[in-house]
Amino acid sequence: MPHSTQRPMTLPEWAMLLALSIVWGGSFFFNEIAVRELPVFTVVVSRVALAAIILLVILRLRGERMPRERWVWGAFFVMGLLNNAIPFTLIVWGQQHIASGVASILNAATPLFTVLLAHVLTRDERMTGAKFAGVLIGFGGVTVMIGAEALRDLGVHVIAQILCLAGALSYAFAGLYGRRFRAMGISPMGTATGQVIASSLIMTPLVMVLDQPWTLPAPSLSALGALIGVAAISTALAYVLYFRILATAGATNLLLVTFLIPASAIMLGTLFLGEVLLPRHIAGMALIGAGLAAIDGRPWRALRAVTASRRQAP
Repeated sequence: MPHSTQRPMTLPEWAMLLALSIVWGGSFFFNEIAVRELPVFTVVVSRVALAAIILLVILRLRGERMPRERWVWGAFFVMGLLNNAIPFTLIVWGQQHIASGVASILNAATPLFTVLLAHVLTRDERMTGAKFAGVLIGFGGVTVMIGAEALRDLGVHVIAQILCLAGALSYAFAGLYGRRFRAMGISPMGTATGQVIASSLIMTPLVMVLDQPWTLPAPSLSALGALIGVAAISTALAYVLYFRILATAGATNLLLVTFLIPASAIMLGTLFLGEVLLPRHIAGMALIGAGLAAIDGRPWRALRAVTASRRQAP
């Protein structure tokens, strides 16, 4: 029987979701440094390959072993395709022609796809009116936070935007597909490791053909540091959190992180890079918070309880 996720997330799950948004939001910072000197596919393959090495070392230190069954590794390769190889490639291609703000808005469609797919493909993550309304409110919050400048670019470079939407759809499928690893008895650490190993093997031939990294000049220390940061923090740690949240809170709740990533990136930029927090950022974060509350359902149940108790009072 599938693990039921028709419940509000616990405080530890919300804390892990917030932590995941921060470490994934940091990937934009690391990538910006790395791509100044290295081709995009080289950065992506370095990211997943270094993460695989880091996670393998941690697994060995913990005394865990990777599964050897072919059917398990078949699942790892499907997850590597859906969660890394396909979306990374599509979004990178798309971002060659559209601004990052537009890409962020399109990526925030992931929970919309997830709610719809989960309703059709699962028995325990059915769509409710409150959940769908919450996703729409959260998507609106991301749009407000990114700003009208990005909205003006919607409709331009349509193919690039379709590619980014296809990447978001792939993430949604990955969130649903990844639920099976808990039933297989594979730990979040083992699942994260298997996925990045598989995606490394999938994408290495691609980078060899397209980037030919042996012909590139040696990267600087800052670029190497960025690669290590995006691999260790924004990939290895991120996917351990990803699969732990997925196992307990479900795919729909997990993919809410795409709403939080822009908010986390803006807050990090304000705190550490001297960027200015604008009114639209505050308004967007408020809408995202309202959307998350609607999806969680707990505030509305508390409000109904208070209203009912007042009606019953003499």
